Amino acid sequence: MDNLIISQENNHVFTIIINRTHKKNALNQSMYIDLCAALKHASESSTIHCVLIQGDESCFCAGNDLDDFLQCSQDDELVALDFVQALTIFDKPLVAAVAGPAIGIGTTLLLHCDMVIAANNSQFKLPFTQLGLSPEAGSSLLLPLRIGHNKAFELLVLGKLFTAEKALDYGLINQVCLPEDLLKIASDIANTIAQLPHDSVMTSRKLMKQHAQLTMQQVIDNEAKEFKRLIKTEQCKNILAKFF
Repeated sequence: MDNLIISQENNHVFTIIINRTHKKNALNQSMYIDLCAALKHASESSTIHCVLIQGDESCFCAGNDLDDFLQCSQDDELVALDFVQALTIFDKPLVAAVAGPAIGIGTTLLLHCDMVIAANNSQFKLPFTQLGLSPEAGSSLLLPLRIGHNKAFELLVLGKLFTAEKALDYGLINQVCLPEDLLKIASDIANTIAQLPHDSVMTSRKLMKQHAQLTMQQVIDNEAKEFKRLIKTEQCKNILAKFF
């Protein structure tokens, strides 16, 4: 199926749509490559002032396509980690519209967003340890900073499923809405950001993020090293194999 990642620019807003609904928008290697290319284009384009990432009103992202992920991991071709790097260095406002499953990277990528709107049908989960893996996308730093060590441990290690309402309580999202209102609300927010003085917005975002950026790259490198090690262990391979 083509067009698994759709991107379009309108009125200084660059929208990235995850479009693999028959697989609950699970990300495979080619989709990660397209996401990296989309973020690179958005960063380099002088006409793009804000990026909106979304699925549809029923599904955001069910995480990695585990079959594809397991195959790629044998050759160290984890393009997912390239996407993590792209998220980490992305320098423009990033808004997310979340509905339905937001699993694994579907949740951790939200930690890099500046605003997140979630429909009340959203379900968040970080199942890394259940899969024999470890946190990624800087979540081992960003989540404890956001909600404290104890709650972060509960979500990252126990992998507890949580709702949009709970995500709002944690401060992980900005607003909960009805699924049918999600895409319009998120689009309106992205457009509002895009129409503000661009230099001022970029400078403000940079100042707010710089405290975490000082240590983020080391955290990302540490996570990637451990993730690559764990995915090659027999325990992890056996767990992933049970899905198929």
